Amino acid sequence: MSKDSNLSALLWIVAAGFFMQSLDTTIVNTALPSIAHSLHERPLAMQPVIVAYTLTMAMLTPASGWLADRFGTRRVYFAAILIFVLGSLCCSSAHTLGQLVIARVLQGVGGSMLLPIGRLAVLRSVSGEQYVSALAFVSVAGQIGPIVGPTLGGWFVQAISWHWIFLINVPIGAIGLFAVHRYLPRSTTSAAPPFDLAGCALLSLCMIAFSLAVDTPVQTHRAAWATGLFVLGLAAAFAYVPYAKRRANPLFKLKLFSEPNFSVGLIGNLVCRIGSSAVPFLLPLLMQLQLGYTPLHSGMMMLPAALAGTVSKRWIAPLIRRYGYDTFLLVNTVVVGSAIVAFALISRGTPLAVEIAVLAVFGAANSMQFAAMNSVTLKGLSHEDAGSGNSLFSMVQMLAMGLGVSIGGGLVNLFSAQLGSAALGFRLSFVCVGVITLVSALVFRRLEEAPPAPAGVGHAAPSAGR
Repeated sequence: MSKDSNLSALLWIVAAGFFMQSLDTTIVNTALPSIAHSLHERPLAMQPVIVAYTLTMAMLTPASGWLADRFGTRRVYFAAILIFVLGSLCCSSAHTLGQLVIARVLQGVGGSMLLPIGRLAVLRSVSGEQYVSALAFVSVAGQIGPIVGPTLGGWFVQAISWHWIFLINVPIGAIGLFAVHRYLPRSTTSAAPPFDLAGCALLSLCMIAFSLAVDTPVQTHRAAWATGLFVLGLAAAFAYVPYAKRRANPLFKLKLFSEPNFSVGLIGNLVCRIGSSAVPFLLPLLMQLQLGYTPLHSGMMMLPAALAGTVSKRWIAPLIRRYGYDTFLLVNTVVVGSAIVAFALISRGTPLAVEIAVLAVFGAANSMQFAAMNSVTLKGLSHEDAGSGNSLFSMVQMLAMGLGVSIGGGLVNLFSAQLGSAALGFRLSFVCVGVITLVSALVFRRLEEAPPAPAGVGHAAPSAGR
């Protein structure tokens, strides 16, 4: 094959991986009530299905680059697709919630490598002047997933069965495996430095402890258990600091935090994404359990948010050039948080046009928020630190998604039990997660403004479209 043909095949292979991963993060949400009914569980007890996947990805993403160096990009990417497909098959075969959670962990192992290894394969195969356009091409697949995911998930549940939200990955993955074997060039391995297993274990312990602390049922006899987990998470995080100072090549160098905007952006991202990540989990549940929507109807209702998010991406660069990152993020965060609070007002009597308008505002503002947060967090890092900072940022991103689902679902359970009304439980939960998002505006006020990049983006964003 010619060089251009090989490059084209590579881009399509990576795009397929991006599509599978981004589709899987959204297609499951719409199907959760149906999966819960099939497994004889409460819909709000399905949080671990989402959290197990995102937490696994958060823990294993830092190892992806080392694995590619140690075993070769082609071999690791093939393994990532294979593990993801096997995990999808296990998910479709699950008969209990525990089995499904374990299968989602396996799926997350593969998913943790799809995005970073795909970007790395493109980076190593494309010249510098073509890299931005090549990454933009494969990122389109990452944007299509969230658009079609909720509707496709609703259609599968209503027309066939929930099992097909996972089985759809099998033919896509099979084509990807063939394409990787046939078209992806063999890559050379390098003498990668020893992987910081102890550092990764400390940070993984921190994330697991925080997630379990948040996910612990709010009961008197469990309060001590949740507090203990939270303290354990803090201890693991603080223990990493002296450990990283002593180690020559730690998982993440502490000098990353000497760049002020990286530290502020990382904290702001965590807080903001906790609030906004609860929305894709709570909205389909609200629509199906409280508003009486069918799975397909609730999936289609997510289209305005996804489409508005795609359209709004073209506004980011000119707005940041005109107002700067600090002003833009301050105002846009207020819009995102206010839109989340507005979901609390949706009821059976709410006009359809109003629902669509709120969803579109949220989708547009949230999409711009992600892109601006990605850029301001990473753009000040040196070329040497960009890869490490990108990896840490991806971990925080996935952790926030899991925490958002746990907090959102936990609040609904708490308020519903205390007030005896699931409808009030959903309303108060949207108010709370909206306020969490609004709090991140206070974090972004601490940004040190610098001249924005002409394209509105610094280093490559950690994930396509997110």
